[in-house]
Amino acid sequence: MAASKPVEAAMVSAAGPGSGSGVGGGSATSGPGTGSLPRWQLALAVGTPLLLGAGALYLWSRQRRRRETGARGDSGGLKRNSERKTPEGRASPAPGSGHPDGPGTHLEMNLLDRAQAAKNKGNKYFKAGKYEQAIQCYTEAISLCPTEKNVDLSTFYQNRAAAFEQLQKWKEVAQDCTKAVELNPKYVKALFRRAKAHEKLDNKKECLEDVTAVCILEGFQNQQSMLLADKVLKLLGKEKAKEKYKNREPLMPSPQFIKSYFSSFTDDIISQPMLKGEKSDEDKDKEGEALEVKENSGYLKAKQYMEEENYDKIISECSKEIDAQGKYMAEALLLRATFYLLIGNANAAKPDLDKVISLQEANVKLRANALIKRGSMYMQQQQPLLSTQDFNMAADIDPQNADVYHHRGQLKILLDQVEEAVADFDECIRLRPESALAQAQKCFALYRQAYTGNNSSQIQAAMKGFEEVIKKFPRCAEGYALYAQALTDQQQFGKADEMYDKCINLEPDNATTYVHKGLLQLQWKQDLDKGLELISKAIEIDNKCDFAYETMGTIEVQRGNMEKAIDMFNKAINLAKSEMEMAHLYSLCDAAHAQTEVAKKYGLKPPTL
Repeated sequence: MAASKPVEAAMVSAAGPGSGSGVGGGSATSGPGTGSLPRWQLALAVGTPLLLGAGALYLWSRQRRRRETGARGDSGGLKRNSERKTPEGRASPAPGSGHPDGPGTHLEMNLLDRAQAAKNKGNKYFKAGKYEQAIQCYTEAISLCPTEKNVDLSTFYQNRAAAFEQLQKWKEVAQDCTKAVELNPKYVKALFRRAKAHEKLDNKKECLEDVTAVCILEGFQNQQSMLLADKVLKLLGKEKAKEKYKNREPLMPSPQFIKSYFSSFTDDIISQPMLKGEKSDEDKDKEGEALEVKENSGYLKAKQYMEEENYDKIISECSKEIDAQGKYMAEALLLRATFYLLIGNANAAKPDLDKVISLQEANVKLRANALIKRGSMYMQQQQPLLSTQDFNMAADIDPQNADVYHHRGQLKILLDQVEEAVADFDECIRLRPESALAQAQKCFALYRQAYTGNNSSQIQAAMKGFEEVIKKFPRCAEGYALYAQALTDQQQFGKADEMYDKCINLEPDNATTYVHKGLLQLQWKQDLDKGLELISKAIEIDNKCDFAYETMGTIEVQRGNMEKAIDMFNKAINLAKSEMEMAHLYSLCDAAHAQTEVAKKYGLKPPTL
């Protein structure tokens, strides 16, 4: 599979847009995309957050591509340059100066020759580790050099900065590199050395601008500069997301997203339709108002609101049940926790989940479901040990619960434990043979194992397995969506497009599928107009689809439309369902901002579509 480069993925990338819900469960068709876009100069890639939940299986493909792209460039291999420590400039002939302190004929030389001699002397001191003496020589070279000799003068400043760097005098490094860049605006060594100094001085924004310029000047071919860009983008993203997420307004996802999330559970009591005994026996009136519940129960009213898709009222009704310590308190705690997770409030969800898990008298399926959701939350928070413990406890207390194995299988895929994932999917299928979702995800796990191992016969077997799944379960949109991902990997674009069409026919309101199909048009036919049309359709269907906004932003970066890209990223940031997802989006946005500043200062732009 042709893949794009990693560090390029935040300045211009659609290599890995989107993130899952971070709330556990959900179908892959509602998750992030994996369509790789060959030959596109992608921007300063950030690490992919490990989010369990909607789209968990897609995350593997995105993570894998970023791992792959971190090891190669356009020509198949990134330059792994050694760290740039040495001063620069070849030694110029200096008569009679075989030793730094040897006699010379400075008076016979013009000013530039004398400056070059001082620089050469400084280089010898530098190589001998005598940095203070080297600085004195470079200072002499700077004072002697004619002011119109910009290139030479910039070299002397850059060499002195290299000596200051060895003494860890970062402020002086930045000052000298600034002088060098003023004299020679596309001086890569000086820009990169200043970027490193800004990193040490904790000037992240300035560091990012400098390293962005370096990446563009080097054509994204130097791993050292790309790794620094990646590092500073992650730090900036985390800082901004921490502050923003703390003060964000909770936002309910779209009804399609919520329904997709709950559809991934089959043994979840709280998502089951209301029982006859919970409703009145009266039919709906002529105006179609919902059935009234028999009891004055906050939980039952919340369930009624679920059926009406009136999701905003569910948390408050559950709180009434909990405050009254009503008959359905355990169910209300779990339902409230679930909606806290859906709106991205993990801090509020955890105490409710903890309480359900500790209620020994509660229905075991409620406790197991709470463990699944808390385990998914831990995974989203990058605490895999706690996540694994919760899933294992769920399997211990409710070994016949198919949901446990289904969701633990997704966890194992994210942990690169493919054989264990397949075993969990097999157990889920044994307990619930009609589970099309588990069978499709098992095929994807087997495909992933074959692809990673570059085993062509196993890849073909996995592809055949997908064919069997969609034949056996023709109404399973997940099967078509995952098969399309595998087909795209294998560059069978036409057939992948057909699979997405079938997925759309089954779920016409699934915005994410339109985004995947749009990305496919870009990779397959380089059809920008069609790709953007499909992604715009996704936003029209679901204006809360952060994946669509993120993808649109990365495409606009590649088109050179930075202002529009930043606007799209900001919309995605406001919709982010987890702090990690928000950090990832801030990294993309910061990369676009950096490119804007670099274009203003130096007239540098990466290749655009």
